[in-house]
Amino acid sequence: MGGTNRAGEFIMSRRYRYLHLDVFTGEKFGGNPLAVFLDARGLPAETMQAVTREMNFSESTFILPAERPDTDIRMRIFTPGREMPMAGHPTVGSTFALAFAGVIPAGRRRWTFGLNVGPTPVDIDWDGDRPIFAWMTQQRPAFGPVVTDVEAAAHAIGVEAEAIRSTRLPVQEVSCGVPFVFIPLATRAQVDAASPNLDGFDRLCAAAGVDNHAMFVFSREPGPDDATVYSRMFAPGLGVHEDPATGAASGPLGCYLVRHHVVAPDQADAILSLQGVKMGRPSRVHIAIGLDCDGIALVQVGGEAVLVGEGELFL
Repeated sequence: MGGTNRAGEFIMSRRYRYLHLDVFTGEKFGGNPLAVFLDARGLPAETMQAVTREMNFSESTFILPAERPDTDIRMRIFTPGREMPMAGHPTVGSTFALAFAGVIPAGRRRWTFGLNVGPTPVDIDWDGDRPIFAWMTQQRPAFGPVVTDVEAAAHAIGVEAEAIRSTRLPVQEVSCGVPFVFIPLATRAQVDAASPNLDGFDRLCAAAGVDNHAMFVFSREPGPDDATVYSRMFAPGLGVHEDPATGAASGPLGCYLVRHHVVAPDQADAILSLQGVKMGRPSRVHIAIGLDCDGIALVQVGGEAVLVGEGELFL
């Protein structure tokens, strides 16, 4: 397969195979779509970035040979806007993709990715030779500043300030490798009604000294499901207006919920974030926070993924 250049000369193209998965769901056409390029050798970073924009998913991943002995494989993760140090739905989804492709042997319980943040282990549950669940281990949390200007936070997401104040929870930046600004709201309806004001968010973050690439809104209001929180995530700084499921934010979310006593210590390993409902792509992101006498000792984010299709790009 090939094409021609401007002089009409035939040029061979290399085929790059990818798998298309929906992640943090057990059903096709839910969750967060992902393209996994199973052998990205020979692709420069700028081409990976261009391919990710072409795929037009929240993220695409590119698999490469391991670069260090304490990892099984190297993986680079891109959003349409930039390369990421780590991310959750790409890591969980790529685990399933590599298992479906036979790269991860059936029954292998642990697989370690080499990400830009360093070695990142994933624990895999199997049903015979079929992967059924994957748990990604994330870094311990870094709790950033509390945003005290509630009026500005409300303006940044297009809600009334009382929607935030009535929760009696702080607006705060938290990171387990990627920082997010967490904004609590009283009701699920208010979460659905959120409409980000990007200029307002930029001003809020500049004034508070927090990162301005992503905001995560959530409510702990119970609903007709078993979710701990109902959530949405907006990432204008990453080239993603709204994300159906955000694993990189879900680890910090769990840490936030534990730290601010929304979730009791004996429930910290069974947190569920229901995200993407407003987008028509419901996603179930499982979170397990391990505690010891010093506080948060382990952060894991997990879920399912389903194979939707496969294809090739000629590059």
